[in-house]
Amino acid sequence: MNRLWSEMTRRTEPYIPGEQLNRPEIIKLNTNENPYPPSPRTGEAIQREIGRLQLYPSPTADGLCQAIAERENLPADHVFVANGSDEVLAFSFMAFFDPGQTIRFPDISYSFYPVYSKLFNIPYEEVPLRESFTLNLDGFAQAEGGIILPNPNAPTGIYESLDGIREILEANPDRPVIIDEAYIDFAGPSAAVLIGEYDNLLVTRTTSKSRSLAGLRVGYALGHPGLIEALVRIKDSFNSYTLDRLAQAGAEAAFRDETYFRETTKRIVQTRNRAVEQLGALGFRVLPSSANFLFCTHPEADAEKLCEKLKGRGILVRHFSKPRIQDYLRITVGTDEQMDRLSKVLSEILCK
Repeated sequence: MNRLWSEMTRRTEPYIPGEQLNRPEIIKLNTNENPYPPSPRTGEAIQREIGRLQLYPSPTADGLCQAIAERENLPADHVFVANGSDEVLAFSFMAFFDPGQTIRFPDISYSFYPVYSKLFNIPYEEVPLRESFTLNLDGFAQAEGGIILPNPNAPTGIYESLDGIREILEANPDRPVIIDEAYIDFAGPSAAVLIGEYDNLLVTRTTSKSRSLAGLRVGYALGHPGLIEALVRIKDSFNSYTLDRLAQAGAEAAFRDETYFRETTKRIVQTRNRAVEQLGALGFRVLPSSANFLFCTHPEADAEKLCEKLKGRGILVRHFSKPRIQDYLRITVGTDEQMDRLSKVLSEILCK
């Protein structure tokens, strides 16, 4: 450690993203990107903005917020946007969680949560998932500092029903409850429908998955105006212009093209169901997924070695060394052709 580092820098343990090998021959199934390009309207909108890059973007992103609000049937003052959902989450940790008050999240969950907790000096408890990898709802009752959890969960892909989310909200009426819905468009109903009933509920989303905009970096939050105001206060104390002109224009166009969104999302869900059957035929146990990825294990194959062998054959998947899941692989749902190739290569590896 450098002697000039601050105490915050020293206690930080940075998040490790999925490996990026952007070579055309690689089948990239390790970072849950959408295999399809964004709506054609996105490119058209970005092209129109290129000649205006000499001007600052809107600090309030009114057009984008309005498009999201219309899609979610919420007033525009219930919407907050920022530079990817990770920035939304970081702002949320600062806006709603206090040092000295312990927050809770699942023990198998998005690995950025402990990173932010340590960065902002927020104590946390990890609530163990059940053996089935489903949420133990009782473990989230009366949290001291608040709750954050993904739904569907990552990396398991398991979806918790709205009844379960409501139970958590009822057990924490005076604490913030953040539901991270990065993958909700591949799952069941969103917790956003509960916002009118609970002023302590914040729902966070991303455009990186279902709207094919991982390279544009646009995230957003939905919640009561009091929560949105808190996020704006944090953002404007950090950087008023977190979303550039191209991101705002491109994301707004994507939200305006509901037909394209529904078509690509439907294709991914169909491919997901097909891939579950393919992996099952090869002897894998696949957890029930409501996301755009599969979490699976094989009784006769070491997951880490299998990950490396797939990489050697030009296919990237994700392995986590964390206890309880070290025998699992997380596999992004690609196109039918990509998943067929994965199945073929896995069959060849397992037969050796």
